[in-house]
Amino acid sequence: MKKVAPPLLLAGVVLAIWQAYVAISGISEQVLPSPVEVARALIDSSGTLWPAAWTTVSEVLAGFAVAVAVGTLLALVLSFSRLAERAAYPWLVVSQAVPVPAIAVLVVVWFGFGIAAKVLVVALVSFFPIAVNATDGLRAADPALLEALASLGAGRGAQLRLARVPAALPFLFSGLRVAAALSVIGAVFAEWVGSSGGLGYLILEYNNQVATQQEFAAVVVLALIAIVLFAAVTLLERVALPWRRAGSY
Repeated sequence: MKKVAPPLLLAGVVLAIWQAYVAISGISEQVLPSPVEVARALIDSSGTLWPAAWTTVSEVLAGFAVAVAVGTLLALVLSFSRLAERAAYPWLVVSQAVPVPAIAVLVVVWFGFGIAAKVLVVALVSFFPIAVNATDGLRAADPALLEALASLGAGRGAQLRLARVPAALPFLFSGLRVAAALSVIGAVFAEWVGSSGGLGYLILEYNNQVATQQEFAAVVVLALIAIVLFAAVTLLERVALPWRRAGSY
C-alpha cells in the first residue's frame, strides 16, 4: 500500500486540478474535456473501446514476444563476439534513430495492412532496450567466477548457464520494462499508418469526428494497457529474482 499510495495521491491531485480548471475556465469540451466527461465517455463507448483494445493488445503481445526472442538472441551473439558487437552495434543505434512513423510506413508498404505488419513494427520499436540491456548483463558476469568455472573445465555453455545468465537477468528485466511501454507506442503508430481496427485507429476516427471525450477515453485505455504490461513484467521479475524484492519498486 505504501508503494501504491503516492502515485494514486498524485493522480488524484492532477485530476482535481484538471476538473477545476475546466469548470472555472469554461473551456469547450471539444478542446479539453473534464475527467468526469472522459469517464462518461469510457462507459458510453465501452462497446467500441474494448474490442479495439483487444486488437491492440494482441498486436502488442505478439510483437513483444518477437522482440524478446530477437533481442535476447542478438544479445547472446554480441556478448560472445567483440567483432560482431563492433559490426552490429552502430546499426542497432541507427535503427532507433529512424522515426517510428517512417518505419511503420515502410513496413506497411512491404507487408500490407494485416496483423503481421503491426507485429513487426512493435518488435522493431521494442527490441532495442532488450538487446542492449541483455548484452550488458551477459558481459557483467563476475570475471573471477568465470575463471573459476573455466579452471574446473566448464565450457562456454556451462559458463553461460551458471554465471552469465544469472548476472544478465536483472539487466534483462530492466530492458523488458522499457520495451513494455515502447511496444504500446509501436502498436499505435502501426495502426495510424494502416489499419481498420485497434485503439490507434479509433483515436484517428475520433479526431476526425472531433469527438475529444472519446479520444481521451481511448488514450486512457492505452495507458492502462501499458501499465498492466509493465506491472506484469515487474511481477515476473519478482518471481524469477526473489532476492531482489527488497530493492524492487
